[in-house]
Amino acid sequence: MVLNQLFKSVAVAICGAAAFTAVHAADITGAGASFPYPIYAKWAESYKAATNNSLNYQSIGSGGGIKQIKANTVDFGASDMPLSPQELQASNLTQFPAVVGGVVPVVNLAGITPGQLKLSGAVIADIYLGKITKWDAADIAALNPGVKLPADDITPVYRSDASGTSYVFTSYLSKVSETFKAKVGASTAVSWPAGVGGKGNEGVAANVAKIKGSIGFVEYAYVKKNNLLYTQLKNRDGAFVKPDQAAFKAATAAAAWDKTPAFAVDFTDAAGKASWPISSATFVLVHKTLADDGAKVKEVLKFFAWAYKNGGKSAGELDYVALPASVVALVEESWKGIKAANGKEVW
Repeated sequence: MVLNQLFKSVAVAICGAAAFTAVHAADITGAGASFPYPIYAKWAESYKAATNNSLNYQSIGSGGGIKQIKANTVDFGASDMPLSPQELQASNLTQFPAVVGGVVPVVNLAGITPGQLKLSGAVIADIYLGKITKWDAADIAALNPGVKLPADDITPVYRSDASGTSYVFTSYLSKVSETFKAKVGASTAVSWPAGVGGKGNEGVAANVAKIKGSIGFVEYAYVKKNNLLYTQLKNRDGAFVKPDQAAFKAATAAAAWDKTPAFAVDFTDAAGKASWPISSATFVLVHKTLADDGAKVKEVLKFFAWAYKNGGKSAGELDYVALPASVVALVEESWKGIKAANGKEVW
C-alpha cells in the first residue's frame, strides 16, 4: 500500500538517522499510538532537518505506549486514551495533548464512491454488534435513499492490539448505543462480537483494503494515504458530515481545556452541525519526577515545543488540527511541574 510504503520509508529514515547519531545526546525515543504516527513521522523528519536531533517513534498502539513509559523503556509514551489524574499520579506521569484528529469509518464496497455512503452511530454499533450483517439491510438503506446497495455480507474490522483509536471509537459508540455500551463498552481492548482484527491503524487499513464488504475505523490520514472509501456520519445535531480538518476543528469549538484535569477533553459526539462525531486529541506521557537530570525529558519537551510552533502546516496537510496558541500556553505551563532528581524544574 502507498501509505505503508511511505511510512516504512519514513521510519527507515528516522531509524537510520537515529543509528547514525546513536551517541547524540539529543536523540529521543517514543512509542505508542498509531493514530498520530503520520504526523509524528513528518514532524520528526522536519525536526531532524532543522536541529539535527532525532526521534525514533514506534507505532505499537496506545496500550504498548502506556506500558513502555510506565516501564521507563522510552523517553515518552503516546496514547489516544487519556489517563485519569489518579492513574497519572500513581504512575508518576503527566500528560499533555499533541494534536487533534478524527477516527473515520471506511468501507470496501463495490459501486460506492468516497463519501457517498451515509451511516449513523447507531447503525455502526449494530454492525459491530453483529445485528446488521448485510449491506442492503433496511437500516442502512433508510440512510441512503437512491443508493444501490449490494447484498454482500458485512465484515467488521477492528483493532487486535490495545488501541487508543479503539477507545475513541468504542467511547463514541457507547454514547450513541445503550446496547453497545452494555455488551461491549469503551476501552482500548474490548471483546468484539463479530469481525476480524488488524494490528494498528496500518493493519485495519490493510484488512479493509483487501476484504470485500468490510468496514473498519482508522485515523483520517490513513484514509487519504490508502485511498480508502470513507463514509459520511450523522452527528449529534442530525447533520451528515464528511471527515476533514474543518469538521474535526468544529468538534473542538467548545472544548474547556483549562477546566479539564490532565487535558482529558472528550470530543466524541460533540454538539454542532459541522462537528465530526469521532474527533479526538492524542496525548503524550512523560514521567513527572525524574530519577536523573531530566535531559531526555527536556529534549522531548523541546521536540513538542518545536512542533507546536512549526508543525501546524504539516498537521493541516495531513488533516490533523494543531492546538490553539492558548492551549499550547496551558500545556507549556504544565511542564513546569516536571522535576529532575535534584528537585529543579526541567522546563
